[in-house]
Amino acid sequence: MEKINGFRKEDLASALKFKFDNEYPFVIAGPCVIESAAAAEDIAKTLKEYSEELSFNLIFKASYDKANRTSVNSFRGPGIDKGLEILNGIKAKYNIPVLSDVHGANEMEKVKAVLDVIQIPAFLCRQTDMLLEAAKTGKVVNVKKGQFLAPWDTKFIAEKIRSAGNNKIILTERGASFGYNNLVTDFRALPIMKETGALVVFDATHSVQIPGGSGSVSSGNREYVMPLARAAAAVGTDGLFFEVHPNPPQALSDSANSVYLNSFKDNLKNILEISKYSKEIDVKE
Repeated sequence: MEKINGFRKEDLASALKFKFDNEYPFVIAGPCVIESAAAAEDIAKTLKEYSEELSFNLIFKASYDKANRTSVNSFRGPGIDKGLEILNGIKAKYNIPVLSDVHGANEMEKVKAVLDVIQIPAFLCRQTDMLLEAAKTGKVVNVKKGQFLAPWDTKFIAEKIRSAGNNKIILTERGASFGYNNLVTDFRALPIMKETGALVVFDATHSVQIPGGSGSVSSGNREYVMPLARAAAAVGTDGLFFEVHPNPPQALSDSANSVYLNSFKDNLKNILEISKYSKEIDVKE
């Protein structure tokens, strides 16, 4: 893959007005879905405190609509209008950038007024109209690499977004399908995806997911989230992605692979220390 001079961490820092200038990866963290305004705000408040204590740059994430749940009976969230209102309140109160996943090209005009980062779900990562409409907002676009997609094929995702005049691209690795109801992580994907010129994030939460593993809902192996995150930090990822919850077993989405909020700070401290001894991902000449 041809080397491209693309979107850099300092470019993201400028776009999102990051506070800390250090070698740490930025951290995307929050609940899988907005369960209530109060719950989302409590998590954001705690994560903001952690970011100040550990000096990492935080992007708060929470979904206003989980349109890709396994079952039609599963909780999806408050919807776009109420969800954006909640995210906008958190953004203003805690002065942190916010991210949410967007499931339809027709939502872009509305979300661009609130979201700092527009996230394209993994199942939709090849949908050209979605990518183009997200790019046209001028916002940072984070695309989850599909579980079905080879890392070298993410170059076509980046090309689509750039074709609309937007170079603010993040690509997120979230595991690859390994047979039925299982994912594995190939850490070669991180430097390969970096060759696209995009920033690269490792999603430790969804990489341990067991899609559809509990019948009508997905399952997961929460105990492997932090080991995989430590490995990604050693490789030199630009950012890390976690879903956190005060009581994961009671979470309304991704309960099996979300991590406990009260232990997140100490685990993350260890991961950030590892990142200090790792160079940023080197793109081969």
